[in-house]
Amino acid sequence: MQAPRSLLVTGGCGFIGSNYVRHLLASAEGPATVVNLDALTYAGNPANLADWGDSARYRFVEGDIRERDRVAALLREHRVEAVVHFAAESHVDRSIDSPEPFFRTNLDGTLQLLEAVRGYWRELPPESAERFRFLHVSTDEVYGSLGPADAPFTEEHPHRPNSPYAASKAAADHLVRSYHHTYGLPVVTTNCSNNYGPFQFPEKLIPLMLLNALEGRSLPIYGDGSNVRDWLFVEDHCRALQTVLLGGRTGEVYNIGGSCERTNLEIVDTLCALLDEIRPRAEGLPHHSLKSFVPDRPGHDRRYAIDTRRIREELGWEPRENFESGLRRTVQWYLEHPDWSAEITAKRYNRERIGTAG
Repeated sequence: MQAPRSLLVTGGCGFIGSNYVRHLLASAEGPATVVNLDALTYAGNPANLADWGDSARYRFVEGDIRERDRVAALLREHRVEAVVHFAAESHVDRSIDSPEPFFRTNLDGTLQLLEAVRGYWRELPPESAERFRFLHVSTDEVYGSLGPADAPFTEEHPHRPNSPYAASKAAADHLVRSYHHTYGLPVVTTNCSNNYGPFQFPEKLIPLMLLNALEGRSLPIYGDGSNVRDWLFVEDHCRALQTVLLGGRTGEVYNIGGSCERTNLEIVDTLCALLDEIRPRAEGLPHHSLKSFVPDRPGHDRRYAIDTRRIREELGWEPRENFESGLRRTVQWYLEHPDWSAEITAKRYNRERIGTAG
């Protein structure tokens, strides 16, 4: 596919979305126009893109994907050639506390967005309609939980969600699929593993443990810390998304992962050892002495793992960072941007929450 000249990103002020927008704008071959539509819920932060605010290539629009007419007007105004859909409620613990917002955004929001896109796409000249793409960004959590000896998730693995968050994303996956098979809308779906990197909201495992450790706070770990996740550096994910957008087959699903399985306890121990090297505690104690174990959350999936053969073999994508190099880059970014973290922790989330790895 030819690179789109104008692209609409939903949820572009969130963690992965803002990294993707930055990836596009930093590339000389990126779109001439990137429109970022974000409702600025608790995890959306326009500061993630503040250094691009004056760029003629970037436009931020505060708005909700459920505003179908407004989305349709943006598509027409900017002659959008591709939509990359990140906008979602994504924190599992919050979905357990209150499921309704997850289905409003993740399912109904996706429905309204698809309807706006479908109406716009049908108006396009045949050549433009053929080039158009809708990329739906989803998660490996829709596949459920693996046993210790189970093979990693492939794209053919059935959806077996175990949390309200995962159920809302699974429902959205099915909805997107139906719009391709029923209406012919040129969609592609990606299901990614756990991301980490700059600009991640501090309720997630790595930034929460990092910021708590720097302040000498407890590092609360669910259960026995043996839950396993596959970890992917966010910049590698952004490259994969662009690869899928430009080269993926319509109607297809591509799993994106780092082939890097770690237990939550291993993540925390690796982070503590890195901090001992880079930023030792003033009192001389190792950071791992801050670890504590708390009761597990309800329905906590034991293991996720991603089989990435399709995107590797079909599209030639490979991650550039291993976990150790990606984590070092992540820690250095947070150490170099204390003001970003301070604003988030002061205003935007409950410091008593426990970091979750999905």
